[in-house]
Amino acid sequence: MMENRGNIAVEIAIVLTITLMITGIVLNASELMSNKAIKSAEAENTEILISEMADNLINNPGTPDNWEEYGKGTPGLAIINEEGETVPNSVSYEKLMALKKNYKKLVDEKMFGSKIKTSIELIPQESSISSVKIGNSDENRNTYSVNRLVKCDFFKNFVLKDFQHGGKCNHRHSQDRHSCNYFKVFKGNLRSSNYYLLIDSGERNDLEYIIDTTRVVKGRMWENPGSDKIYLNDKISFYDDPSAIVFIHFNKPNVKAVLVSVPKNFNMHDLNYDHFRTNDCSLILKAWY
Repeated sequence: MMENRGNIAVEIAIVLTITLMITGIVLNASELMSNKAIKSAEAENTEILISEMADNLINNPGTPDNWEEYGKGTPGLAIINEEGETVPNSVSYEKLMALKKNYKKLVDEKMFGSKIKTSIELIPQESSISSVKIGNSDENRNTYSVNRLVKCDFFKNFVLKDFQHGGKCNHRHSQDRHSCNYFKVFKGNLRSSNYYLLIDSGERNDLEYIIDTTRVVKGRMWENPGSDKIYLNDKISFYDDPSAIVFIHFNKPNVKAVLVSVPKNFNMHDLNYDHFRTNDCSLILKAWY
């Protein structure tokens, strides 16, 4: 009888031990599943958040419209065109650089409440321009990212004329065989700005141009550019006038060339056609905890 009781006690102990082990395994599995669910929800929420933020940045010019001049307000990167319209899916280089100067306050704190760290990279496609990255740099393994294809400008705000579009010609050149345009310049402008013709490298070899003014004293001959950038300040004749209307003619239609006016201290390394045209770019927004 005593032996049976002892066996029963042992069996009960074994059952309790097994039950406790199973309970522990179940609880541990439940905890792991719960942690996975939390991390999965956290990852999904982060991806949704940065996706919404990326779309807002590239479709919104920010408020006020000139927030980049003061580093205050709500940031947006979208370009405003000459008609005052917002260009969807676009990035203004000027606004991107303004965001870089005050990134922690305008992005980390204002947009993400300092809960996560982020970085933004703009990568030009099929262009000689290097990528630009702003924001935090200490990424970790658990980094979330979104990629958007955008139209981006770099120094397009310095462009006075784009010869791929129609213009006006004082020589009555037909625009189906030529690219012509004109601009007005004052003597004082040359003291603060440099004027250049910037030509795509693929256009230069079979291209010719003429520069003249409305007061033509001596006819100009067609000449080869000889370079991707042509300095114009010393080619402008004012005669006795304080200003001049300058005409530029190319011997081909829709030439990939722009007329720009840049400050005297402008970085010569950036003085090329690609920097002054509209580029196709990738915008990558990354976030991590």
